[in-house]
Amino acid sequence: MPAKTQDITFMPSTLETVDYAVYNWLNDVMDLHTTTQEGFEKVPVIWAGAERAFQVKRDKDQRDQDGTLILPLITVERVNVTKDLARKGTVWAALPSVNDEKGGTITVAKRIKQDKTANFLNADSWRKASDTGPNQRNFPSRDASGLRVQSDKIVYETITIPIPVYLDMVYLISIKTEYLEQMNDLVTPFMTRTGGINYFFAKYDGHRFESFIESDFAQENNAASMETEQRRYETRINIRTLGYIIGEGKNQEQPKIVVRENAVEVKIPRERVIYGEIPEHIDKIGFYKE
Repeated sequence: MPAKTQDITFMPSTLETVDYAVYNWLNDVMDLHTTTQEGFEKVPVIWAGAERAFQVKRDKDQRDQDGTLILPLITVERVNVTKDLARKGTVWAALPSVNDEKGGTITVAKRIKQDKTANFLNADSWRKASDTGPNQRNFPSRDASGLRVQSDKIVYETITIPIPVYLDMVYLISIKTEYLEQMNDLVTPFMTRTGGINYFFAKYDGHRFESFIESDFAQENNAASMETEQRRYETRINIRTLGYIIGEGKNQEQPKIVVRENAVEVKIPRERVIYGEIPEHIDKIGFYKE
């Protein structure tokens, strides 16, 4: 049996898409828990780029009556973006887009346009079998020996998108706790979850971004100072992600997904407008329009 076709939703990829992928990996995949005064609880993950007023109103349980954050807590922030020409991902060539109003560079899908292909095949069958009656219109074409002839008039629908631009993006994950035991619980998965490597995939909206946990776990603690300020343990972990963006976002004038159809036949008719005379030099394969 022929393979069934499947529609695949291709979502756009922007800077925000990569941000969501890293945040969801930290919040859902890692899903870090530790022991607190309320028991074994999930540690909240906060995107540091949001407005502080929004953070306070969204979840009031994250702060005490004085407005101080309740620890333990994990924050994530995008701190650097680099367009490194030495890291171009899967597309190394500088492919220009099609020079028309649609644009588009890379072909992501191709399928047969069934209705328009059938129109060409039916027209050929009608032309060859018109003298046998209208019931022969949809009969397949055959040669003199009776074998079916494969038509070359096939209309393909091609879908193209702009070229993906790869970016080297760095995310800073800050883990803040009040106790060393809590810090040990939260830092250990970053060291062991990926095994003997530091490589993982961050996923969102059907996109996958290669990410790497950097080897340095910088610790900024104030427990050794023995001062009157609140005791705090903090560990900073950098996540380097090879993200890609497609298109110019809201500022793009051309469509994000371009659909084109190929030409299967080119005809240049010869017209006689006086007396409607048919030229005598037209052979059997020529084309004439009244």
